[in-house]
Amino acid sequence: MSGKPVNGTFAKSALAALVLAAAAAAFWQTPAISAEEAVVIPPPAMDEKAAPGTEKAVFAGGCFWGVQGVFQHVKGVTRAVSGYAGGEKDTAVYETVGSGRTGHAESVEITYKPSEVTYGQLLQVYFSVAHNPTQLNFQGPDSGTQYRSTVFAENDAQKKIAENYIAQLDKAKVFPKPIVTTLETGKTFYPAEDYHQDFLTLNPTYPYIVYNDLPKVENLKSLFPQLYSDKPVLVMAANKS
Repeated sequence: MSGKPVNGTFAKSALAALVLAAAAAAFWQTPAISAEEAVVIPPPAMDEKAAPGTEKAVFAGGCFWGVQGVFQHVKGVTRAVSGYAGGEKDTAVYETVGSGRTGHAESVEITYKPSEVTYGQLLQVYFSVAHNPTQLNFQGPDSGTQYRSTVFAENDAQKKIAENYIAQLDKAKVFPKPIVTTLETGKTFYPAEDYHQDFLTLNPTYPYIVYNDLPKVENLKSLFPQLYSDKPVLVMAANKS
């Protein structure tokens, strides 16, 4: 994605630090300004039933920093991991995926409790807040098939719910353009490198995050207060415990 580091090294100079601080200050003073606006959409007419235990969902919607950051703030989500899905294991590497020729999409694997949040509710957040489902092979400043909008269904039930919801939203014309989100099944999810995990939380003043992703978390809080959790579930914190 545009402006992304290819390793764990970020701004080192005092000037860069000042730029980042200024960007963050600008965001908090004008929180309504963002790269993408959220869209109010109805809940899915078809959904799974609340059930004990945990399930997984995998969504791709552009930069995984923002998608991960959103779902880490959803109640009922116990883990949200940035990674790659759609291609082979040996090409699930950031620099290689960036070529756009691996079949992978930057994705987020979400572990959730369907007793607290359903798959349909996750889809509602995904389509409304986490990304723009009408953009084909790009999101905001990032372009390429690795930034495509894709639901990686874990099973036939998830596929059916997603298919019906896309049809429902298109029929309701809640978006100015048709939804281009694809459905892929039978794909393995591969976690991304450690320096990509929890990026939004760890780098709240990074300009890309300030402009493109922090507004998504604010939109989640505003549009879905019943689902919003102020404390994010962090990957690295869980790994250390």
